[in-house]
Amino acid sequence: MSLPHDPEDSPTATAPRAGTPARQLALQFAAVFLVLSLAWPYFVMRGEPLPWPATAFFIGGCAALIASLTRQPWWWRVIHAVFAPLAWAVAQLAIDPGWFLLAFILLLLVYRGALTGQVPLYLSNRTTAAALAELTADRPGMRFLDLGAGIGSVLRPLAASRPDARLCGIENAPATWLIGRLSTLGRNNCDWRWGDLWRIDLAEHDVVYAFLSPAPMPALWRKVVAEMHPGSLFISNSFPVPEIEPDQVVDLDDARRTRLYCYRR
Repeated sequence: MSLPHDPEDSPTATAPRAGTPARQLALQFAAVFLVLSLAWPYFVMRGEPLPWPATAFFIGGCAALIASLTRQPWWWRVIHAVFAPLAWAVAQLAIDPGWFLLAFILLLLVYRGALTGQVPLYLSNRTTAAALAELTADRPGMRFLDLGAGIGSVLRPLAASRPDARLCGIENAPATWLIGRLSTLGRNNCDWRWGDLWRIDLAEHDVVYAFLSPAPMPALWRKVVAEMHPGSLFISNSFPVPEIEPDQVVDLDDARRTRLYCYRR
């Protein structure tokens, strides 16, 4: 079954525009430039030092205003509002710069998807894995793909409950990839891959599962429409495809009240 899609969508799917972090950084710099270009001459003419605490809060307010005027998502507005004040506050602690470098490296190892593609690390639970096994019970020998597979929290239980299936997980954060690789060793029906989820061919798989974020869903849907064969199944954990009605919504009885959105091609 083919689902309706926007006729203006391109025939081939591409990743979401990578310029979003750059645009947010430019927005923050614009707020810094605007506030300093007004405040610095004023205080220089008065022979007074720049009041950095107040300046940092003005920069945060200006950045939040620009973010609102440019219709950024609410979480970006909050980030812009608190970034400069927090940066000033941390600067007062006189922390060795090496610690910031170490923190950045650790974040990159675990949360590379969040830093580069607006895809945080979400871990699927065993209730979700059990529901996926039930949803795909009518597909013997299925070829299952987990996009952004994290530490293998879906593939491990599925490998045990569906020994007939061929399971594939793809991950690009080094630390989580390594954990997933080690945890799936010895499971003959698991193919654990390092790579970019936007470069993998969905046509090779009958069922594609994703637990990403709202940001990449429109582009991911275009990829699903372009590559998945009729009769295949796309399942999104928690984040529906905008403006596309799912064929089935499964509510799970777990602590986070997980909801699975199922789209049949």
